[in-house]
Amino acid sequence: MRILFLTHRLPYAPNRGDRVRAHHLLRALSARADVDLLSLVHDADEASHAGDLASLAASVTAIPVPRFMNMLRSVAFLPSSRPTTHTLLDAPQLTGAIASLARRSPDVVLAYCSGMARCALEPALRDLPLVLDMVDVDSAKWATMAETHAPPLSWVYGREARVLRAFEATAAAHASTTMVVTENERQTMTAIAPGARVEVVPNGVDAARLRPTDEPTGEPVIVFCGVMNYAPNEEAAIWFAREVWPLVIARRRDARFEIIGSAPTPTVQALADPKTNVAVIGAVPDVAPHLWKAAVSVAPLRTARGIQNKVLEAIAAGLPTVITPIVSEGVPNLVLSACRIAASPQAFAEAVLTYLESPPAQRRELALSVDFGSLSWDRTLAPVHDILAQAASRA
Repeated sequence: MRILFLTHRLPYAPNRGDRVRAHHLLRALSARADVDLLSLVHDADEASHAGDLASLAASVTAIPVPRFMNMLRSVAFLPSSRPTTHTLLDAPQLTGAIASLARRSPDVVLAYCSGMARCALEPALRDLPLVLDMVDVDSAKWATMAETHAPPLSWVYGREARVLRAFEATAAAHASTTMVVTENERQTMTAIAPGARVEVVPNGVDAARLRPTDEPTGEPVIVFCGVMNYAPNEEAAIWFAREVWPLVIARRRDARFEIIGSAPTPTVQALADPKTNVAVIGAVPDVAPHLWKAAVSVAPLRTARGIQNKVLEAIAAGLPTVITPIVSEGVPNLVLSACRIAASPQAFAEAVLTYLESPPAQRRELALSVDFGSLSWDRTLAPVHDILAQAASRA
């Protein structure tokens, strides 16, 4: 079987949520099929890793995205019904590259997220079987952000929710199967496209790689990991640093809060303060050593869809984690035993402090008692090959 895999980011290095799932999908598919990968790339560093995927793909086509030009064009398209997501993920070379790859006669197209589903609907690919990995429902995320922001952002986000929802309905109706990561996302997608076939294919975690090898640290370090120019992560870091952290530091003056992740915005960078033990670490080659030296992880997101990989990875690395109710909706039940759920600043701070006051060995034992066997990527992605083969057989 020959698969054309369309991704909006190069699935390497697997250092952010959207890349992690795409990377493991590519690994799983390449073991049993020939995969032609077409990925958008957003900077020179990302493009430089295309060669790292040579062993996993029959071909790799990396298309640079003109970010500044797309931002200008997105403003011009606001009066239209075109999703801003599609404009921001556009490139002059994209249509030609799609046509070229279509001539390789793929048996099935796998489009990753709604941003790449539009490529599968272009004339060169439209008649080919399509499987859409929605991951989570983007239009629902924009609708939530519209509710939690003031104008003019609420208007922009609300518009994106409306026009993207209409596109998602069209794409899911066209697809042989649409995949999502949780049952909640399946219900949301089914409401948008009632006649579509929607399957739950959850995320996994590479627990063996993340399992700590040293004794747990006694350092009172709290970590929050994520791409820090992603609005929900940025807002979460700000909320925790401004609303929760003062309550923690008032009782544990020795505690330290580390914000780890690429592309911290100026607002996130401004949270760094040695007087209150807040550090913005920024991008790191591997997050695992930073997790191993910490005591507690937090995921204080106010807007979240699907499964938060950061929660699975922190717990697999031996850290109990404090999460918000919206994050808990996407956390597998077997992992919740290593989490505390809190909504208000006071409750969140109390949960962090409770974990800090526990002996280091007890904290680690709580996290590592979770059996991640059923959440290995090999297990969670096992159905994908059959889903693609069934789609190809219906051509």
